[in-house]
Amino acid sequence: MTRNVLKYFAGGNTAKGHYSLFHSNLSNLERLYILKGGPGTGKSHFIKKIGKEWRKKGYSLEYIYCSSDKDSLDGVIIRDVNVGIVDGTKPHVIEPQFPGVVDEYVNLGVAWDSEKLRKHKDEIMSLTTQVGHAFQAAYDSFGDAFVFYEKQRENVSRYLNSTKVKRLTETLVDELFDEKLNTKTAVVKHRFHGANTPTGFFSFFNELTEPLRKRYVLKGRPGTGKSLIFKRLLLEAEIRGFHVEVYHCGFVPENIDLLIVRDLDLAVIDHKVPHKLHNIRDTDKVIDMEKEALDAQWIHEDEELYDAYAKHMQEGFSWLKKAKFLRDKLESYYIQAMDFQVTTKIREDIQREIEMLATEQ
Repeated sequence: MTRNVLKYFAGGNTAKGHYSLFHSNLSNLERLYILKGGPGTGKSHFIKKIGKEWRKKGYSLEYIYCSSDKDSLDGVIIRDVNVGIVDGTKPHVIEPQFPGVVDEYVNLGVAWDSEKLRKHKDEIMSLTTQVGHAFQAAYDSFGDAFVFYEKQRENVSRYLNSTKVKRLTETLVDELFDEKLNTKTAVVKHRFHGANTPTGFFSFFNELTEPLRKRYVLKGRPGTGKSLIFKRLLLEAEIRGFHVEVYHCGFVPENIDLLIVRDLDLAVIDHKVPHKLHNIRDTDKVIDMEKEALDAQWIHEDEELYDAYAKHMQEGFSWLKKAKFLRDKLESYYIQAMDFQVTTKIREDIQREIEMLATEQ
């Protein structure tokens, strides 16, 4: 077996609020353990320990990271066994689709001492409210930033030549897919390569694209036609039956920043700030969208628009940082009320269940 580890986000702090792509990655699992419990009940630690055990066994893993704390995990998927363990609490509440058959609730709240928690009822309720307000303020700030982002995009798109974009897109379809077909049914997974976090924007962009042999790099500002190309290539890959990983923008979640087709050893990459490749290889095919798709070779950059966009983005990051500070305080009340020997026993029981499933593969 391989020991590949794939890292990504399934939830994002975006200009549209909290945005979840969890369902796309958790569907069609044979078993899904949904962890429930308050902050500080050890959900991320639980997930990390399970992942560590299965990585030692040589299994490929998918680690789903938390956009509100990039050092924490929201889930792990063991694809070789078709099993997942996920944090099912706010803001990405996950409910069982097939309870008891596929999905299992795992209540870590059984390990806390309610009496200890009730002694801090007012503090816990106040902090919970403050955390919610801080997240909403972050989303409002990112929404304000989007207004200026969109104005910049519109300024560029006025020069877009749709005929040039269509011609370039068809050339790419022929070049990338030729007459290649996959006999399997297409599988498409929607994810985030990065996220707005309390420490700023963080991404696995380079880690995801580095192993791939064929990389097509689209350079250019928003409004240069990249979204049109991504949508067409995704459709073509689906029609031809390929497994496609679609990595969305952590700021504008409808946008695609990266397509990966592993059957073709292929990545199509949107190369722009804040997710630029560390290095462009000699073998990469670089397409300058501003030269290829625009009627004007030079467009004046509106510094006032960019400064306003950047200002609101920084405000959003500051609110996320405050939300984490408040949540850490909230977690401290739960941590001191937990009996982690109980959660360890629950984790060991689940580990044995997964081992049994693995023997049936």
